[in-house]
Amino acid sequence: VQLQASGGGLVQAGGSLRLSCAASGRTFRSYVVGWFRQAPGKEREFVAAINWSRGSTYYADSVKGRFTISRDNAKNTVYLLMNSLKPEDTAVYYCALDPRGFGASSWSWDYWGQGTQVTVSS
Repeated sequence: VQLQASGGGLVQAGGSLRLSCAASGRTFRSYVVGWFRQAPGKEREFVAAINWSRGSTYYADSVKGRFTISRDNAKNTVYLLMNSLKPEDTAVYYCALDPRGFGASSWSWDYWGQGTQVTVSS
């Protein structure tokens, strides 16, 4: 499985960006695609995830109400729409895939894409 993340950039606080994660290669019956981020000097943290077959979504508390994760079946792509961006959202954003599609407590992120930089200026 190959994951290609894109859409990062520089935006002012309060602005919006949409990240894309295009998946190719091996397919799975049910899987979960997640977004993570890592700021300089900090550990990688979970941002959001979507169960591809069920459409159920999950968010970190820090982004709930501002970020929206969605999928496009035809394009095999997951999007992360980020609104009301804050300087603390600045990080490299990664997408990842769990090929089993079970509940959040069982996630195993076996596949990772390259990161895309998001910078929010104050």
